[in-house]
Amino acid sequence: MGEIVETYFPQIADIYQAAKTIAQVAEETPLQQSIRYSKLHGANILLKREDLHRVRSYKIRGAYNKISSLSQKQLDIGVVCASAGNHAQGMAFACSHLQVKGTIYMPVVTPKQKIDQTKMFGGEWVDVVLEGDTFDDSKKAAQIFCEAEGKTFVHPFDDEKTIEGQATVGLEILEQSNVPIDYVFVAVGGGGLASGLCGAFHALSPNTKIIGIEPEGAPSMLRSIEKGELVELEKIDKFIDGAAVQKVGTLTFPICRDYLDKMITVPEGKVCQTILDLYNRDAIVVEPAGALTIAALDYFKEEIKGKNVVCVVSGSNNDITRTAEIKERALLYAKLKHYFIVKFPQRPGALKEFVADILGPTDDITHFEYSKKSSRENAPAIVGVELKSPEDLEPLVQRMKDNNFYGDYLNDKPHLFQYLV
Repeated sequence: MGEIVETYFPQIADIYQAAKTIAQVAEETPLQQSIRYSKLHGANILLKREDLHRVRSYKIRGAYNKISSLSQKQLDIGVVCASAGNHAQGMAFACSHLQVKGTIYMPVVTPKQKIDQTKMFGGEWVDVVLEGDTFDDSKKAAQIFCEAEGKTFVHPFDDEKTIEGQATVGLEILEQSNVPIDYVFVAVGGGGLASGLCGAFHALSPNTKIIGIEPEGAPSMLRSIEKGELVELEKIDKFIDGAAVQKVGTLTFPICRDYLDKMITVPEGKVCQTILDLYNRDAIVVEPAGALTIAALDYFKEEIKGKNVVCVVSGSNNDITRTAEIKERALLYAKLKHYFIVKFPQRPGALKEFVADILGPTDDITHFEYSKKSSRENAPAIVGVELKSPEDLEPLVQRMKDNNFYGDYLNDKPHLFQYLV
């Protein structure tokens, strides 16, 4: 028997009430046409700029709506949450605004920028506790503390008031658009925003198709839908931290299962390239989870032609120190960055020969690790090469083999590759 899930669906009256509540702290975010993506896909692509909130994500909506619904007694005792970053900032702001004491648990691996922002928004009203490697680890620790202290847990996605707060994104989209919306693309972590949008559009625009997108390395909602029951993933890729959870909610799972028109995953490398494109071409700064919906457009390029499509840009809390990794992942996904074990003959001029005769005219060495072994005829080096075109790979490998430089290819060996990227 699968795990029993609760039955709940956000009602439009509750969503309208949430909109009145959060109007105190959350300004309406723009719905902007993207000229570049509209031309690229032959569609009317609209970006719902949730990254422009003062806390730089939509999470302020759900957190504030939930805390505002508590009794004075609950507020006096205090609130607790767990978050990979964005919900933490939304709750911190809400706690400071309402003058409620909050304790926020965050994974140890949370980008420093998100931790600092959380402390800044919360000020004296918030304590930040770093616990565990994933959101799920932090949540378990937070819930233990919450129960021990008798405080109220403010769930980032699996709570009725949180979902109704997130659903106000859908109300704004429908109020702002002067054309019928054919598609809405929404990032799915725990499923709170997606569930809220399902409620709003089911009531007000039932013909709109809602597409959920998860990172390829954390497909917890997709696997649950495929299996027909809640699935907890043993391991996830935490890179897209705003949408990487091991297990989705008992409230959100049945809503997404029954009301999403499609659920897909997008490779992390493709998301990284989208982040770079948005920054370089559109001057838009987004975090990895914020780029998920736009990265998914390519998978629907025939289906969305001539349609009105909204991509919810969920947040912009990106840490600049991650830029190198974002670029690296993008190059790997585009098949432009390759790592090899190269066997160098231990004789003078071997490296010069490799550069002059083995590398192509536009190939560039970006990584080189070598240690001379005096007792060996050949010594291995780890070499990273950036290419101008994916088609340059096969000729490069062939030249290495023909000249006895080739040792091994590392990109397709995860157990070794993890030490390089």
